[in-house]
Amino acid sequence: MNVNAILALAIVGAIAGCVLGIANQFLKVEDDPRVEAVSGMLPNANCGGCGYHGCAGFADALVSGEVKSVKNCVASNPQIREDIQKYLSETPGPDGETIKVTI
Repeated sequence: MNVNAILALAIVGAIAGCVLGIANQFLKVEDDPRVEAVSGMLPNANCGGCGYHGCAGFADALVSGEVKSVKNCVASNPQIREDIQKYLSETPGPDGETIKVTI
């Protein structure tokens, strides 16, 4: 075995690992925790009836403000819609703002 080649690969791997670790700290995208909460409230039918790919996509659209009405989720019942509307109107996001959606 060529020890120099193994040593060179180990050094390159260590340097690449350090660069990726540092880049992760500076390029990290913070997720809005409300997306996960709203996704958990939805029926998780993943039917696509709302026009999005699954309930997680619809939850992301609600939280981002792309969708203004919870009624687009055809698989949900009125209680779920009311709970989501109340949660989004009372829970501020990372920017400190709440979201107004209609039922």
